[in-house]
Amino acid sequence: MTEATRDADQTQDGRPLEAVAESRHPESALDSWLRSMARPEPAPGGRLPSHSPTCAGCGKDNAASLALEVDATEAGVSAVHRFDHRQEGAPGITHGGLVAAAFDDLFGFLLYRVGELAVTRTLTVEYLRPVLLGVDYQFTATVRERAGRRLHVEASATQVDGPRVATAHATFVVVDVEHFAQGSTRLPE
Repeated sequence: MTEATRDADQTQDGRPLEAVAESRHPESALDSWLRSMARPEPAPGGRLPSHSPTCAGCGKDNAASLALEVDATEAGVSAVHRFDHRQEGAPGITHGGLVAAAFDDLFGFLLYRVGELAVTRTLTVEYLRPVLLGVDYQFTATVRERAGRRLHVEASATQVDGPRVATAHATFVVVDVEHFAQGSTRLPE
């Protein structure tokens, strides 16, 4: 077990992630998500598991999901993705907010590589060209720098066999598992 894997299995104060989740939220979606985030780092080239079945970026059980499929690489993570008519903004062009969502979710996969739980603090996307529907794009992301609890990450999207269409950079902040327990409280219907 690597140090990153051991640390990914514990809260910042050293308690096991699964024990904290089970004591607060037995059999919850949070438990499943925490277990998936605590998986050991795959070898470069390996497919990474979705953040959760209902994740808006990569969840297979979410009809509105982008359904990103992300692989570990030597330098970070990558995905080939094709936006479809459900993500349309202007005719034939992907909505910019959904391009940003793809970058944000891709950055979330870097957390598997780093072995930390973290959240987006800032996200900046530079749109260089229209991101067209029905075209394959190669998304890649890396950790540029780590400074204390802050992870500075960067990414690009390039049309397969074509030009770069967008770049992004973000700051993620490492948080304790309790941060995510806030989302398990349901609002009254």
